[in-house]
Amino acid sequence: MSLAGKVLIAQGGGPTAVINQTLVGIVLEARKFPQVTKVYGAIKGVEGLLNEDFLDLTQETTHNLEQVALTPSSALLSTRVKPDSKYCHEIFKVLKAHDVRYFFYIGGNDSADTVRIVNEEAKMAKYDLRAIHVPKTIDNDLVLNDHTPGYGSAARFVAQAFTGINLDTRALSGVYLGIVMGRNAGFLTAASAIAQKYPDDGPHLIYLPERKFNTDKFLGDVKRIYDRLGRCVVAVSEGIKDDSGIPILASLLKDIDIDSHGNLTLSGTGALGDLLAQEVKGKLGISRVRSDTFGYLQRSFLGCVSDVDQQEAREAGERAVQMAMWQDLDGSVTINRTGFYSVDYRLVKLEEVAGKTKLMPDEYINEDSNHVTDAFKYYVRPLLGSGLQSPALLRAPKVTKILRGE
Repeated sequence: MSLAGKVLIAQGGGPTAVINQTLVGIVLEARKFPQVTKVYGAIKGVEGLLNEDFLDLTQETTHNLEQVALTPSSALLSTRVKPDSKYCHEIFKVLKAHDVRYFFYIGGNDSADTVRIVNEEAKMAKYDLRAIHVPKTIDNDLVLNDHTPGYGSAARFVAQAFTGINLDTRALSGVYLGIVMGRNAGFLTAASAIAQKYPDDGPHLIYLPERKFNTDKFLGDVKRIYDRLGRCVVAVSEGIKDDSGIPILASLLKDIDIDSHGNLTLSGTGALGDLLAQEVKGKLGISRVRSDTFGYLQRSFLGCVSDVDQQEAREAGERAVQMAMWQDLDGSVTINRTGFYSVDYRLVKLEEVAGKTKLMPDEYINEDSNHVTDAFKYYVRPLLGSGLQSPALLRAPKVTKILRGE
């Protein structure tokens, strides 16, 4: 006999360009099943869940849901709260009071851990609950996933941004430093490599948190490129670390914020880019040096969304519902690559994903630890979707000089 009751959906952590595709996939798929009495959405993730701040998505029109699906960021709003066991016990009490039998939480590895704890609470209380974690994160750092919804669109933004920077620095030379999100995993920063079309294109250097960062080596790399080309484009992960594993930014700032998860706040400042720019100016004597910190830019940028990312985010939501309804299972949905390019969706145990971080494989990082390999480009390119704009350069021959010729 099918488990009858309400569906509750929540979104957690940083927004993405396609997280609403997953939300809408869950809502529309869940509304097809007769055992579902209502479909609720929790406002502000687990905060709204605890406070019983729900929207009745059963009464939302399909047309508007489809419009929301095309809109970046979290339609239900989000939270950075990381619940402990006591918090999850209170969440379970709310689920039980509202006769919620299907709980879907769209988020990263911390969200998976929340689902795991809530699921354990239900089992201890012998309350029938299907608890499903549905993946999302622009960091692309969920284990057992080939990639995660949200990453492809953010990576597309990074690649296109560095394409523009290439053109800019080609026109006026100089050194450019782009600081990209990535605390422990460098997947997003690495996507800048797709900007390389011509042999002398940047990013000429890419620094990732998976490798120790040495300032002297960095300056040597920049000088070598600048001396050869008269310009140098550099992509840097915000989480680059020194030889002792301490983030470079933490070693530079006396006062640095700590978020609710106990992590150093790396994205809210341009200090890392400013510091590296000062090093280049002061020690290499290059006057034209600029830096940008991408920060939130790549997360919910409206005009740069991967169609592949959209499709997979929607399917991940749909498959989550199907697995819960048809297979009567709990777990975390994962995306698995099955060809070039195709994917499939599987359900793994919550504890296999919760609280774990996937890093860039060694085969994706070059031997000098300052760029990526062709294997990474092969991996990431299909995730960026179709219609990726590509620049063109003039190829006309030079005219022979008359007055200044030799």
